[in-house]
Amino acid sequence: MLDDPALRVDPYPVLAGLRERGALVDTGGGVRVATTRAACDELLRNRALGRIFTPREPQQTWETFNWLHADSVLDSEPPKHTRLRRLVAGAFGRGHVARLAPTIERICREQLADARPALRDGGWDVVEHYAEPIPVRVIAALLDWPEPDQHLLRPWSQAIVQMYELAPSDEQCAAAVRAAGEFASYVDDLADARAKKPGDDLLSDLVRVRDGSDRLSRTELIATVVLLLNAGHEASVNGFGNGLLSLLAAPGAQRAVRQHLADGGSLDTVVEEMLRHDPPLQYFERTATRDTTVAGRPVAEGEKVAALLGAAARDPEAFDSPDEFRWDRSGPAHLGFGAGIHFCLGAPLARLELATSLRELLRHTAGLSVVDVERRPTFVLRGCSRIVVADSSA
Repeated sequence: MLDDPALRVDPYPVLAGLRERGALVDTGGGVRVATTRAACDELLRNRALGRIFTPREPQQTWETFNWLHADSVLDSEPPKHTRLRRLVAGAFGRGHVARLAPTIERICREQLADARPALRDGGWDVVEHYAEPIPVRVIAALLDWPEPDQHLLRPWSQAIVQMYELAPSDEQCAAAVRAAGEFASYVDDLADARAKKPGDDLLSDLVRVRDGSDRLSRTELIATVVLLLNAGHEASVNGFGNGLLSLLAAPGAQRAVRQHLADGGSLDTVVEEMLRHDPPLQYFERTATRDTTVAGRPVAEGEKVAALLGAAARDPEAFDSPDEFRWDRSGPAHLGFGAGIHFCLGAPLARLELATSLRELLRHTAGLSVVDVERRPTFVLRGCSRIVVADSSA
């Protein structure tokens, strides 16, 4: 059922059908899926369910790709996960996110500077010219990535994350192998340069971070930087695109949010609703390290289960009228950043980036309308490759 083409166009009717069958459902693909918010939250917090990376074969071909994942905080479990998260959080906790606020605002305004003619003519692609470049430039600023090579980041990221889909093609596999090797080699060289001449950036702090005698190994450092881009960047691009479409499609929402912003209100609840209503991550898999239960159902050691985060986000038991986009919604938190020990370390940066980019877009336009949309042919990472908008004030 998870190979249903409808999931790539509009997954929510399919997910609703699965949710009606129960909180933990067998889809026939060898992985049972959690379909309610409560079951997904339980699955994500259950310490008997690990994020176990299975190396790809042949090892000689996939060597770099494999250790990029095995040595990342996302694909490891305690005690390794505890150690990695402590070290990475120590580097993150040195004020990097807070210092980025004016930089993010400047980047957003620079990306909007030349948009007016295209907005007037109804030909401005908000993905190509805004949602995609902003996270790349923000991550580059965070790491002090050399400006001439920033164009490499998005293609590397897109190639690697294609492997998170349920059935990548041979061509996508080959592209991921190449991207992993090139990305890792570049980060390795850059880390060497920072070790010799450190700066005030996050990469320099990751190079020198210590907890007693412990520090990140070479492969752990590289894996952390690659994960930072792949997870944070893809979520930001798709979260903004999906959320903007939801906001513009909801009757009266754009006008209400603009007035709220003009009255000095924050966009915090708007950002959370953007991430809930059409989550950029739809599927997150775990493996039982010992016998356990999810939603009252037994899960045997070695069995794979997955959280259907899109189904959780539209669960009527958790959210009132869940299919509606309500910019001022209150209630339980969404699960877009995960839960438990794997809760996203980059969540504060993602929220700051989304709030700033939406605020600047609304301040520099008067009334946006959607001209054309092209969805990516993916399910696990849901997003748009193209969103063309027009502005009534342009």
